[in-house]
Parts: sequence; C-alpha cells; structure tokens
Amino acid sequence: MADAHPPPNTAAPNDAASVPSKERLRTRCCYCLSKTLWIILVIIIVLAVLVILVLYIIVTPTSFRFHVTDARLTLFDYAANSTLRYNLVLNITASNPNKKLKIYYDVVQANAFYGGVRFSTTDVNMPWNSYLQDKKSSNLFSAVFSGEHVMALDRKQVSEFHEDEKDGVFPIDVKIRFTIRFRLGDYQLGHSHPRGICELKVPFTSDGEKVAPFNPTKCQIDF
Repeated sequence: MADAHPPPNTAAPNDAASVPSKERLRTRCCYCLSKTLWIILVIIIVLAVLVILVLYIIVTPTSFRFHVTDARLTLFDYAANSTLRYNLVLNITASNPNKKLKIYYDVVQANAFYGGVRFSTTDVNMPWNSYLQDKKSSNLFSAVFSGEHVMALDRKQVSEFHEDEKDGVFPIDVKIRFTIRFRLGDYQLGHSHPRGICELKVPFTSDGEKVAPFNPTKCQIDF
C-alpha cells in the first residue's frame, strides 16, 4: 500500500502575493499625497480667479476721458530756412467716470504734430506730480507748446501749409502718452500706459481774436 502524501500547499504563494510590500504601500501613499496636493492647488487657483473676477465686475474699471476744450494759437510761422516757430496753448478737461476707482496721473506727456511731423513735446501741466483725481470728477489742465523747430517739409506740405495759413485754421494732432495708476480704497493697482490722440482744427488768434471758433474735441484713449 502506497504511502499517503499530503497535497502541496498551493495557497501560500497566492496569499503572499496578496499582501502588499512596503515599497508598494510607500508608492501608493506618495501617489495619494501628490494627487491630493494637486487637487488643493487647483482649487486655490480656481478660487483666486473667481475672487479676481468678482472684484473686477464690482469695480468695473472705465477709461478716463480727455477733451480739449479750447486752443489758442498765436504764432505758427514756417520760415524759408525750414524752421517752424509756434506758440500753442491747450485747455484740457480730464474726467474720471469710475464710481470706485481714483486715478493717479504720474506722467502725461503731449507731442504736437503738423503734417504728420512732430514739432514739439511738452508735459501737461498738473497741479503737482502724481496728481490724484477723485472718482466721478473732472479737472482742468493745460498744455503749452512754445518755441521753434527745424522740420523739413516737402513741396506739397509747404503748399498745404500756405493754404492753411490763408484759411487761418491749422490741423494739428496731439498725441498723449500716459503713465497712470488706479486706486481702490487704500490699494493701488499698478501702472498702466495708455495713449491718446487729439485731432484738432486750431484757428489762428490775431490781436486777441480767433479767425474762427474752436470746436471742443474729444481725444481717443487707447489702453
């Protein structure tokens, strides 16, 4: 009679395989922790974006407005030596339509052009540097262009100058460069650098009288 042998234990390997090793447990923990951190980071970013969006909607920033309300041109003479002599004074109204934002005007620099050629650069006269304009308010400023400038006009431009001289009204473009900051309560919202252009028809003033009325002109502001 043959000896009876116990059947081999085949369950032991399977049981061993079912027990995670320490390395597997460590890998799973690292994966779970990394996944949790990424989820928290995404949630924080989404909440920050939502807060900024809500604040933007509440504040509703609106571009300021510039109008040239008056222009006085008492000298505008182009000599044979290609020198333009000029004296131009602009009165400007700046309006802040925002209900919650104040505006710091740090730099407001104006460049005057005739026939597409720049002939003068000046600063818009503010009461002081970094002028703070209150919300829902308007203020009066001025810009003075005075002096002489050598500018080589071609034959066509010289002919157009003499035509304008006869009419007594000169097309002068004023391009303005701004450096501004918005202020919300006690917080300042960084620097912005918008630009503006004022396309003017400026009547010549002789003996204190203008040859034609000046039409107040709205400047186009581009952020």
